[in-house]
Amino acid sequence: MWVYRRLAMLTVWVVGAIGAGVVLTMPDYYQASARVFVDTQSILRPLMTGIAVQPNIEQQVSMLSRTLINRPTVERLVRTADLDLGSHSKAATDALVDSVTKAISIQSTGRDNLYTLSYRDKSPEKSQLVVQTLLTIFVESSLGATRQDSDSARRFLDEQIKSYEAKLTEAEGRLKAFKLRNIDMQSENGLDSAGRAAEIENMLSQARLDLREAESAKAAAAHQLEEMRAQAAQALSGPTPDVQTPELDARLFAQKRNLDALLQRYTDEHPDVVRTRTLIAELEAQKRKEIEELRRRLQKTGTVPVAQTNPAAVELSRMYTAAEVKVASLRARVVEYESRVRRVREQLKEAPQLEAELAQLNRDYQVNQKNYADLVARRESALMSGKLENTSNVAEFRVIDPPRVAPKPVAPNRLLLMPVSLLAAIAAGLGMAFLMSQVRPVFFDGATLRQVTQLPLLGVVGLIPSDEQRRRESRSLKRFVAASIAFLLLYAGGMAALSVRSGALG
Repeated sequence: MWVYRRLAMLTVWVVGAIGAGVVLTMPDYYQASARVFVDTQSILRPLMTGIAVQPNIEQQVSMLSRTLINRPTVERLVRTADLDLGSHSKAATDALVDSVTKAISIQSTGRDNLYTLSYRDKSPEKSQLVVQTLLTIFVESSLGATRQDSDSARRFLDEQIKSYEAKLTEAEGRLKAFKLRNIDMQSENGLDSAGRAAEIENMLSQARLDLREAESAKAAAAHQLEEMRAQAAQALSGPTPDVQTPELDARLFAQKRNLDALLQRYTDEHPDVVRTRTLIAELEAQKRKEIEELRRRLQKTGTVPVAQTNPAAVELSRMYTAAEVKVASLRARVVEYESRVRRVREQLKEAPQLEAELAQLNRDYQVNQKNYADLVARRESALMSGKLENTSNVAEFRVIDPPRVAPKPVAPNRLLLMPVSLLAAIAAGLGMAFLMSQVRPVFFDGATLRQVTQLPLLGVVGLIPSDEQRRRESRSLKRFVAASIAFLLLYAGGMAALSVRSGALG
């Protein structure tokens, strides 16, 4: 490669000149940018939680920022900013749209909902106009499609509600008809046939137990009444009948106490004392008359009303009468329950099929009712969501930095491209020297020649350079070094001039 250093240096100069020329002649691009903040923290959102369906405003704005740069939007941007005035064909317009699409950028800072809109162009005025138009489109395209989605959702819910309302009415009709056909198989507690049969049998068992208790009470009352009648008959048939007349005895006792009280205050001739003694005599005569009447009845019939001879018999007689009534009612109840048990046992044969049909009808009704109620609730939520969307300040766009063009061009970065062209020139020179060394190789020792050619080497002839050859070689080396230093100094001077120019523009 050292043999071909002059060709390599020539390549370096040629490539370097071309690279520097390209870098210096590249047009300047100016970038316009704007920053906008989307405020989604509205006080209505926490207040309406659980009442209305709230769209994810952050997600919608984020999706809008990622999908805003599409062909229809860019075509609208080109027409609004009058960028297509110089395009007289469809191909030119398509190329313009493609170039604008590549030059537009929308970047987000993440969770802060802060977006930066930027555009690069050769004209700073055009860059600013494009960013201003893009900012307007971005703000206007915020949430318009959400209202259309809400309207479509409400129409769909109304149609479904009408459909399920018809289904619910039909299910209610079927269930009503079934219950009317099988009204005798229904129970108040909602039991099935086996449960109703067990319930009626339990009621029958309880009625039979109550009947046995009532019959036992009736028999006990009758036995006690018989004993009292026997005792009363024995008392009346004796020489000194022991007959009690509770009412007359009580009246006699009261009049005798009254007489004692009167005698303490008056004499025997006092009218009240005389009248009281007369009343006592009448009561005693009435008592004797009743006793005689009971004795004659005993002699005639052999029995005597116990109620007239013993006050406890009144209560026993009442209890016996009540027991008779209760026994009669319980017997009727037992007969009715026995009839019900027989009827329920006959219905048990067809009960499984009827219960399965009822379960199916109830299941259909409950499903339709649940779906209908859910749809109505969702429709109300959709209506509330539509009203919430029409309310202002749900999502507010705030322009933080209006569209502005940087005073100096952002591209191309000549301070970076110049060293790149320098390295490219040096790489091209080294590549040329290497290529020539491979095309026209030179051997500097016999061993390498013998190894490459695989031929026997008979001898090696050395070259002893003369003074003139040494001077030519020295001058060639000096020219090579001078050319290299000049090339580097020229690039360094150019970069210094670009730095000074960039500083002056900044």
